[in-house]
Amino acid sequence: MRRAAAIALGLWLGASAALAQTLPSRQILDFSDLKGWAADDHAAALNTFTNTCRDLDAPDWQALCALATKQVAPRPFFEMFFRPVLIMDGQSPLITGYFEPELLGSRTRTARFRYPVYRMPPELKEGTLWFSRAEIENQGILEGRGLELAWVEDTVGLFYMQVQGSGRIRLTDGSVMRLGFAGSNGHKYRSPGQELVRRGVYGIHQVSARVIRSWVARNPLLGRELLQSSPGYVFFRKLSDMDTGDGPKGAMNRSLTAGRSLAIDPEFVPLGAPVWLEKAGAKPLRRLFVAQDTGSAIKGAQRADVFVGSGDAAGQQAATLKDRGRLIVLLPIEMAFDGAGAF
Repeated sequence: MRRAAAIALGLWLGASAALAQTLPSRQILDFSDLKGWAADDHAAALNTFTNTCRDLDAPDWQALCALATKQVAPRPFFEMFFRPVLIMDGQSPLITGYFEPELLGSRTRTARFRYPVYRMPPELKEGTLWFSRAEIENQGILEGRGLELAWVEDTVGLFYMQVQGSGRIRLTDGSVMRLGFAGSNGHKYRSPGQELVRRGVYGIHQVSARVIRSWVARNPLLGRELLQSSPGYVFFRKLSDMDTGDGPKGAMNRSLTAGRSLAIDPEFVPLGAPVWLEKAGAKPLRRLFVAQDTGSAIKGAQRADVFVGSGDAAGQQAATLKDRGRLIVLLPIEMAFDGAGAF
């Protein structure tokens, strides 16, 4: 009995120690601890903050938003009413980039534009598991149902537009169709780049979106099968209330700002909060962002995705962004001190 009790106690202590390692911790910092803080463009960050702060419900945020929309000095505003909070969950930090793809397309199918962009089928309920990408494309499940929003020429570009969850299509009549996420088939995304590495086609450091596009173009049948190795499939909706110059809509249903909007894990970082980002790597980045988006792959207290803009140039920039660093959340003073311990 005593041995059993000792074993049980040991298991309990071990489980408690493991739990303690995974519980997030919070540390309040000073603004002087933020590398490069004084050199940033705080006015640009404040403009991005006011784009979404009116949608925050908590009284602390509402009061700060009302003040932010007046003529305030940007840097003193952040320093006077916020405190930097470093949140850690034991996971390694990772900062990546994402963008809004822009594809050429047509409202009707042609020999050039033959890949359909679909709206959500009415029978599919978000959160349920539906047909896989291969089944949708090979069995023609959506064909002839009038669900096509447009047709594009680039199957790899369409694939990555689904990965990003939004995009714009420059149509043959000169207009631009803006698209937002409408739903998915419930399957997870699998990286075609990692699949090429697994098959021994490329090494891990050789793979990029450009390399994948080139390989698919040279190997159309194998390329189709490669993209279908990722079973996830995303459906879109037209966004008619956006100007051409607006960024895509994020998780707060507001337009994102290139170089100032950040996708985060809302389990650790409140949507709408300012976030100081310090990225290492060949091109260090020290800047105040605003948490305005989320992503299925953005999980963890120190995980972030930087929105870099729209089009091919932004796509190339996003593809090269993968570095260590740290995220420091700026919280209203009372909120920062109320939650100074572990969650």
